[in-house]
Amino acid sequence: MPVVTLPDGSQRTFDAPVTVFDVAADIGAGLAKAALAGVVDGREVDTSHVIEGDATLSILTDRDEAAIEIIRHSTAHLLAQAVQQLFPGTQVTIGPTVEDGFYYDFASGHNFTPEDLENIEKRMAEIAADDLTVERIVSPRDKAIEIFRNMGEHYKVQIIEDLPGDEEITIYKQGEWMDLCRGPHVPSTGKLQAFKLTKVAGAYWRGDANNQQLQRIYGTAWANKKQLKAYLNRIAEAEKRDHRKIAKKLDLFHTQEEAPGMVFWHPAGWSIYQTIERYMRETQLAFGYQEIKTPQVVDISLWQRSGHADKFAEGMFTLEAEERQFAVKPMNCPCHVQVFNQGLKSYRDLPLRLAEFGSCHRNEPSGSLHGIMRVRGFTQDDAHIFCTEEQIQPEVSQFIDMLHDVYADFGFSEVIYRLSTRPAERVGSDEDWDRAEAALAEALNAKGLPWEELPGEGAFYGPKIEFSLKDCIGRIWQLGTIQVDFSMPGRLDAQYVAEDGARKVPVMLHRAVLGSFERFIGILIEHYEGAFPVWLAPKQAVVVNITDKHADYATAVAERLQAAGFRAETDLRNEKIGFKIRELELAKVPYVVVVGDKEMESGEVSVRARHGQDLGSLTQEGLLETLAAEVARKGRLQTD
Repeated sequence: MPVVTLPDGSQRTFDAPVTVFDVAADIGAGLAKAALAGVVDGREVDTSHVIEGDATLSILTDRDEAAIEIIRHSTAHLLAQAVQQLFPGTQVTIGPTVEDGFYYDFASGHNFTPEDLENIEKRMAEIAADDLTVERIVSPRDKAIEIFRNMGEHYKVQIIEDLPGDEEITIYKQGEWMDLCRGPHVPSTGKLQAFKLTKVAGAYWRGDANNQQLQRIYGTAWANKKQLKAYLNRIAEAEKRDHRKIAKKLDLFHTQEEAPGMVFWHPAGWSIYQTIERYMRETQLAFGYQEIKTPQVVDISLWQRSGHADKFAEGMFTLEAEERQFAVKPMNCPCHVQVFNQGLKSYRDLPLRLAEFGSCHRNEPSGSLHGIMRVRGFTQDDAHIFCTEEQIQPEVSQFIDMLHDVYADFGFSEVIYRLSTRPAERVGSDEDWDRAEAALAEALNAKGLPWEELPGEGAFYGPKIEFSLKDCIGRIWQLGTIQVDFSMPGRLDAQYVAEDGARKVPVMLHRAVLGSFERFIGILIEHYEGAFPVWLAPKQAVVVNITDKHADYATAVAERLQAAGFRAETDLRNEKIGFKIRELELAKVPYVVVVGDKEMESGEVSVRARHGQDLGSLTQEGLLETLAAEVARKGRLQTD
């Protein structure tokens, strides 16, 4: 007589083994209809799963996040079934879920087109409408191999042969179609109502370029059509905001094949970069950091001692000169320890905060490069704090205060906090990791901040707090980080003289606010859709003349703005004023300053702000005050 304990603590007793569906039906017809899967004793299972003894049970419906993953994986099977029906002879390989969707890799002699995707999606909808029962079959290994070999599914045979000998082999069948899968899946295809195929891409079997090339069809799936519509609208908005398109339109930067993953900054883009760098320099100085500069090319021996050569070798560019091997630095931390090591430090010197706008290079795979969001050459707003264990919490607390100020200035108010703990491959003792993880958790708790743990996601040398932002269309970007490192300073012989005269190894806090300048600017471009706050805008104001006789006055106004420190220009072209204003609005210039006869006579200006806002006539002093207030406000929605 199984006793089933539900999430609310209530219990239901049955006279015989029951399925998850039976329990749902016992609770109510509505729940039985909505049930997609179950969680029995912490393990996700199908609704057909039989409970034979006492167990805990949660029933998953489309309101549960875990159920969305099951929907997506089930939709991947729906895709594979439709493809094999429409294109006989196609072999299936794997079909996992990914963020917001799924994909399935196919081996086919047919090259899938956008028109094919439409037809496949239509067939998927037909299979869903048939409401085919999804059946889970446990098969002996030899029989499963025979089944898929007879089907001509050679990739599935390879997968089975590579599975551990004691692993249960399960097959999921819907109608006459079947696939190898661990599951769980929805109980029938009729549960899959909100999906969309998005694109086709190339892939290699098991991710190895030496293997056969496959075709990967991507899709998305959601609990209902309302969620699907919202997602597709979000994707359309993201496409409109693509930083690469906006950068080309606004002439900010470009990339080219001769320097893959490297950025060619144009004057307007470099203006944004420099503004951010100046701001971060001033902010860091105000929080007690000292700026340094370290070499880009360093003997490989330093990276061996730090542990990077072992843990990060594939991501490093190396070169040889004079029979020595060097590495182009992928990060700044070992070099910062070298600065700390110059001259004996005392406990009175701690905390020592060393910051660098460090130029780094990493050998990112070419397929992962994406505009300036993922590059090989980048600049970090990097810093390292050398301190005692007792100073960890106050230093982390101060860093969080600085980080909040910076993010607010760039127009971000919602911060997400995650604590990443020890990975499987790491350096340092478990005792060190215990202390480091506890220190970061206590620092977050002391500030009263909500946070979640990411087990195993820490760096190889220490745990970290990750700070993520949500942009205007709801996307989450991981940016800032602070990491506790008990290991690297000792590996690189860093010491200080403690109050009792003993030599001790300092704690090293690795921290960054923006991450890399390149990626952060890419995020800003998409967040603001190129319409930067005035303090960041490459051109803050453009003065335009109505006719040639107003050119001198326009020039004088622009020069006065420039003298006050604003990035101002003139547009004196012999074009109609409406045309010039429209062009400047498309270029997302914050302020267009118009001068004509009336303005010359009065010594004033007519001002149009972005989005067609007419500010009317202002004195030149009034214009200066308006611009100054905008710049001072930075990206904050309102003045604090």
